Amino acid sequence: MNANATSDTSGILDEALQRLHAFGPERLGRLTNHGPMAVEALVHGGRAAVVHRWLDHYRAKLEDMPARVAPVTDGDWRTALGDPRRAADWIDHFERALAERPWQEVLAAWWPVLLPGIAGGSTHPVIRVGHAVRTLLGPGGQAPPRVAELAHGLGYWAARHTPLPDRTPVALPSPADAAVALDAVARIPDQDGPLPARFAQLTTVPTWPAPAPGNAPGKKAPAPGKAPGTGPDAAPPEPAPDAARDRLGDLVAAAVHRYAALGHGDPIMLVHAATAPNAVLRTLPALPRALWAPSLDAAWAASAAVTAAYAPATPVTYENAYAEAGSSTFDEVFARAAAHGDDHTIKFADTALDVGGRTARAAALRGVELNPPAR
Repeated sequence: MNANATSDTSGILDEALQRLHAFGPERLGRLTNHGPMAVEALVHGGRAAVVHRWLDHYRAKLEDMPARVAPVTDGDWRTALGDPRRAADWIDHFERALAERPWQEVLAAWWPVLLPGIAGGSTHPVIRVGHAVRTLLGPGGQAPPRVAELAHGLGYWAARHTPLPDRTPVALPSPADAAVALDAVARIPDQDGPLPARFAQLTTVPTWPAPAPGNAPGKKAPAPGKAPGTGPDAAPPEPAPDAARDRLGDLVAAAVHRYAALGHGDPIMLVHAATAPNAVLRTLPALPRALWAPSLDAAWAASAAVTAAYAPATPVTYENAYAEAGSSTFDEVFARAAAHGDDHTIKFADTALDVGGRTARAAALRGVELNPPAR
């Protein structure tokens, strides 16, 4: 992590989140509102001074909160799960829940329910939740706009909840690290069209990590409100949460490093192979340890799916970015991303900053090279 990243002592983040909460989580049908994630990354990376200027430009892209349909209740929430028309209803539901219970308790109750739908909304909902949790775990984390941001992130995830299709497991050599596993992901036959059409072509997935006991695909999610690890629908306790956390960190690093050579396949979508698992990694400290291993499983499934859908067949060299990374600090690299202004570029540089090292800096600079700057 960037040692010079600053906490938001000025209130800029909370002001920005309040501005953004007037808008819906999507625009133009299914494009994501990246504003809350980008401003949080800018503040965390020490660029709070540019947040409101960035937001003044970005807000022209946003749409009002969609109309409400009907309240989501404890009795009918399953019928509303995965219905994007119910986004505002879901956000209201989580705002009520967070007003009644501690945010960690609400998060722990709903995390195993939402986790199977991690790929919904192009993985943006879990990424938004990861940014929100980082603010809640940091200085001033109980500020109302940050709690409200968690409600917006969880509500968006519930509305866009979409499980991945069943896939045949493919064995890997043992032991296999995250880089080997990503290399083994088979590309879909037709890398064209929108993400749902691409995900529909998924048929296999490498078995990394090994399936955890009690977490087979299709297992019924526990009802929210039950303590994790209890009740007839809950998975049994996982054996090695620390190992799951470490493997998740390895996955994030491998996905960041691969972007340097493969990001040209789709410079925007391939950032999610890294930012989605990193969002899960950021959330682990707020979750019961029994949920860490299934969180790794879901993060791997999402990262592998994005890789299969968008990774090109052939890597390219990146001498210019690697050379610049050798003489640049992470503060300088993140400043480049912030000045570039593209929301995905900012968020990817933020994840690369977490990974650290020259190749990660080079990958962040590749994002600056490959993505069009904000206009």
